[in-house]
Amino acid sequence: MDLRIFVEPQQGATYDDQLAVAKTTEDLGFDAFFRSDHYVRMGAGDPGPGPTDSWTTLAGLARETSRIKLGTLVSSATFRHPGILAIQVAQVDQMSGGRVELGLGAGWFEREHAAYGIPFPAQRFGLYAEQLEIITGLWKATEPFSFHGEHYDLTDSPALPKPAHDIPVIVGGSGATKTPALAARFAAEFNLNFPAPQDVEARIAVLRAACEAAGRDPETLTISVANVLCAGADDAEVARRAAAIGRDVEQLRADGFAGTPSAIVDRIGDFGKLGVTRVYLQVLDLQDLDHLAFVAAEVARQL
Repeated sequence: MDLRIFVEPQQGATYDDQLAVAKTTEDLGFDAFFRSDHYVRMGAGDPGPGPTDSWTTLAGLARETSRIKLGTLVSSATFRHPGILAIQVAQVDQMSGGRVELGLGAGWFEREHAAYGIPFPAQRFGLYAEQLEIITGLWKATEPFSFHGEHYDLTDSPALPKPAHDIPVIVGGSGATKTPALAARFAAEFNLNFPAPQDVEARIAVLRAACEAAGRDPETLTISVANVLCAGADDAEVARRAAAIGRDVEQLRADGFAGTPSAIVDRIGDFGKLGVTRVYLQVLDLQDLDHLAFVAAEVARQL
């Protein structure tokens, strides 16, 4: 089971905060460091120090780490032009020596668009589908690339630069039919983001049916789950960490990767029985590096 660290810097984090978590992620043996792609804090609280751009951040981390995978969960099609995003991600992949993965989503958070003057399109899903086709097409093209769609028009692009490796694309979301169908066409990985545990089996069944309908072997698609991490040696430590991130401890136990190591191992093991092979541990307190060390020592070694 791959264990990846996933952070939400829009909630309040500098580049240096993220660098510390990324280096700790690498030193402790986790598989990857991923971050969200948002420009405005969600919920109440101090918005400082302000947003950091995901791909600018990952470019820096590409030069300051050496082993871990790096990526977004997920970049938003609503404020990323596909031609430019293809160039950015390919360049960061080169800078990292071939360690980048791209999570791409349709976008949803209208508030951040209003805050920075970014248009919020009404037809987000069609735009998203075209972005997946364009980005993967640009990376794979061996001759000038053209695309003429409803939302984008590319003519004789040189389709450069090329990434250092075949960049895995991650598709995720809760859509019942359209999103799994896109994953079957374009993705190396499908991410179940913040699912209720009782819903995972049914959502995986829908994904596998979409693969079969597309003529794809479902076993060729990695299935992952992302949810909040809140671990502790005992109930008191779990409660302390839940309070530090402003979350209800019982809700975390019900839905997240929360509790003592045995409880978290059991939750991950149950997902593994359903075909999940990768887990994103959402870390919301970026100052608590001891949290990562505890999980590496007490959870990761059991998986």
